[in-house]
Amino acid sequence: VLAIDTSLSMQATDVAPTRLDSAKAAAVSFIEDLPDRIRIGIISFNGVATIRVLPTHNHEAAAAAVTSLELGPATAIGEAIFAGLDSLDQASSGDDDSPPARIVVMSDGETTVGRSDEEAVAAAQQTAVPVSTIAFGTDEGLILLPDDPRPIAVPVNEERLRAIAESTGGQFYTAASTGELDRVYENIGSSVALETVEDEIAQSYVTLGLALMTIAASASLTWFSRLP
Repeated sequence: VLAIDTSLSMQATDVAPTRLDSAKAAAVSFIEDLPDRIRIGIISFNGVATIRVLPTHNHEAAAAAVTSLELGPATAIGEAIFAGLDSLDQASSGDDDSPPARIVVMSDGETTVGRSDEEAVAAAQQTAVPVSTIAFGTDEGLILLPDDPRPIAVPVNEERLRAIAESTGGQFYTAASTGELDRVYENIGSSVALETVEDEIAQSYVTLGLALMTIAASASLTWFSRLP
C-alpha cells in the first residue's frame, strides 16, 4: 500500500515543479513498473486519510488515483498507517497463504492531527506489517498561504519518519529530488518483487510437500492393508 502526503507543504517548489507534482510522477512510474502479479493500493492523506484504491492488480486504476490527488490542510501520518492496515485487511483473503504486505508512507512532514504515530506503530507491530517511509523534500522548502504574504518554511522531518520505519521493521529512505525519489521507488519495487517470488516459491514447496505426504500416507495404508 502506497500512502502519499497531500498536505499543503507539498506545494513547496524546492523539488520542481512542486513536491506533490514530482511525487505523483514518481509514484505513477513506480506503479507502471510493478510486475502484474503484485497488487498495489493507494492512500492519500492530509488532515484525513482516504483509501483511494484497495490493493489491486489493476495498476491503471492505481495510477489514475495518484494522478488525481489534490492538496489539503494538515498532516495525519498516523491515520494514513491505520488506513493502510484497514485496506490490507479488507483486501486479505483471510487465509495463511496471503502474500507478504507492507505499507510505504511518502511524506515531507510530521503528524499534526489524528491518531499519533505511536498508536499507528503499535497497530502495525501487532499485525506484523512493516511500514517503510520516504522523507521527501529539502530543508529549503517554502510555501505561501493565501492569507499570509510571508513565506513559510516547511523542512522535512526525517527523524519522525525514520522512527516509524525502524519501529515497524520497515526501511527508511530520503529523497531530495525527483531522480532520488525514482531510485527509492526502484529499490522498493525490486525488494517487493523479490519477496513475492520467494513467498511464491516457499508456498509451492509447502504444497508439494503436502501432496507427497498424502501420497505416502495413501501408499502406506494400501501396503499395510494387504499384509496378513
